[in-house]
Amino acid sequence: MKTPIEILQKYWNHSSFRKPQEEIITATLQKQNSVVLLPTGAGKSLCYQIPALLQNGICVVISPLIALINDQVNQLKEKHIKAIALTSQLNFEKTIVAFDNLQFGNFKFLYLSPEKLQNPLIQEKIKQLNVSLIAIDEAHCISEWGHDFRPSYLKLQVLKEICPKANIMALTATATPEVLEDIQDKLELQNPIIFKTSFKRDNLKFKVIITEDIYGQLLQCILKNSGSIIVYVGTRKQSKEISSLLSKKGYKSNYYHGGMSTSDKNLAYESWITNKTPIMVATTAFGMGINKADVRSVIHITVPNSIENYIQEAGRAGRDGKISEAIILSNPHNINETLQQFQLNSPNSKFVKEVYQKLNSYFKISMGELPKEIYDFSMQKFCFHYKLPLLKTYNAIKILDRENIVSLDENFNKKTTVKFLIKSQQVFDYLELKPNKKALINLLLRSYGGIYDYNTIINEFSLSKKMNCSVPNIINQLKELHTNKIIHYQANTNQSKISFLVSRDDNYIINSISNHINHQHKIKQNKLEAIIQYITNNKTCRNIQISNYFKETSKKVCGICDVCEQKKNTLISNKVVTKQIEILLKNQELTSAIICQKLNYPKETILKCLKNLMVEDKISINSQNKFKATK
Repeated sequence: MKTPIEILQKYWNHSSFRKPQEEIITATLQKQNSVVLLPTGAGKSLCYQIPALLQNGICVVISPLIALINDQVNQLKEKHIKAIALTSQLNFEKTIVAFDNLQFGNFKFLYLSPEKLQNPLIQEKIKQLNVSLIAIDEAHCISEWGHDFRPSYLKLQVLKEICPKANIMALTATATPEVLEDIQDKLELQNPIIFKTSFKRDNLKFKVIITEDIYGQLLQCILKNSGSIIVYVGTRKQSKEISSLLSKKGYKSNYYHGGMSTSDKNLAYESWITNKTPIMVATTAFGMGINKADVRSVIHITVPNSIENYIQEAGRAGRDGKISEAIILSNPHNINETLQQFQLNSPNSKFVKEVYQKLNSYFKISMGELPKEIYDFSMQKFCFHYKLPLLKTYNAIKILDRENIVSLDENFNKKTTVKFLIKSQQVFDYLELKPNKKALINLLLRSYGGIYDYNTIINEFSLSKKMNCSVPNIINQLKELHTNKIIHYQANTNQSKISFLVSRDDNYIINSISNHINHQHKIKQNKLEAIIQYITNNKTCRNIQISNYFKETSKKVCGICDVCEQKKNTLISNKVVTKQIEILLKNQELTSAIICQKLNYPKETILKCLKNLMVEDKISINSQNKFKATK
């Protein structure tokens, strides 16, 4: 049998492990359950991939994001390691074939989401496999104290029933002691080995820059950095706008957000990973599973949701071990706006109850009724009908989904796209022949920037309201323009679906979950306040602030963050000012005002140095308030 080092050399082109990985792999091979807490970029996946390859049987990997699953499976396949991902793209027949391959085809890895695991057929098929190891990635999702709580993770105990002989490894990059304890409790792990390393990255310089001109400061940060860069923004619109701004300034940039088509996402990612466009401007949809070694800077121009999220996103910089920067650009207005948006978009139990009642009314469901039907659902039409705020309503329905009151299929995120195929002059020529298309074409050109260059997401419902006509009318016009080769129109063919899981009882249902809704709201609010405290605290070393949040015991300053550098600069500056004051007062007596005039340094610094010199009895002050050297 090959050793872990030989496996590592064969598949990953490395010659040695870091110490934590070696200990984790050894424990796993000895059939011990474990909880693994390693920083982003520290090679958590190796901790289960290596022992899985050294043992007989299959490793089942639970992961929350399809994009992350596909990325991991593709990486394994590139190394000629057999792996299968169970996603919604596999129909019943393909799922059966996949399990036949797992059972008889010498496959080593099965990746699936926690939601997929709840399927009785999937559970029955996993029972028939020789499962040696279960790896639960992003295990913080199991804890309501975590930053990305997923109720489906609470149902993972079923793995112990269907794979009783397999040992379990739970992995995360960010977890407080409360979350680690919750992981053990919810997974019912008896005396697991806890592997935990510090969040401190010696090569990562954490910085916060308070500035009123965030875009101008962003350009300065990019100018000072070479190598690959990720710029995290708050909205899809911002990602496009800032990427366009950077391109106009001569930087090679692209953008990425969750609403883009799969092909456009792949093109943007490929362009960035190969350094054709080394700057990626993105929402937080970009990043999970990203493993690019030469990212020199991760820059946030909006306030992250939590310190946990920030550590994961910032940790994508400097994975090659070279000095890199994690920068937050902010100001008081930015922070206040974030707090206001949180309050506006975070539903309380009263609003959740209102949405629940309106959902039932919308689908004509009576009190006490439990419909068997799965309904087509348009979030935007629903919100328009009842004049509800879109994002807050979406968050309310997600709460109902989380509490197993309704089930929401989120395919509404898959948007329609349009791109003009002809040049602007040809568009005007076309309108001479087809004046009845003028209103729609002008509206498209006014509403969507970049529609000549990219497959641009549009909203037929929004267009119909602006033109005061029906959605089918808009769709028919778009189809005609597509047929005439004026545009490329890719319609959204995926209907959103919603189903009701409990009989309607407005008061009882919402009252039973109101405490939990308020509890979750408070947790998220506390996490947001913690990251704001991190941004505004310019007195304490950034790494110590992070360590304190995660209740680590180390109090050693990093020496490279903006706070530490400022203290170094202040110390050096004070020494210089002190020396110059001593020279000035060597043969003369001067007031503090005259000294400040003669020295080109901040008044506060000069006065502080004068005070220190007096304490050290190197100078004194006379009755005329003049300083003089002590003989």
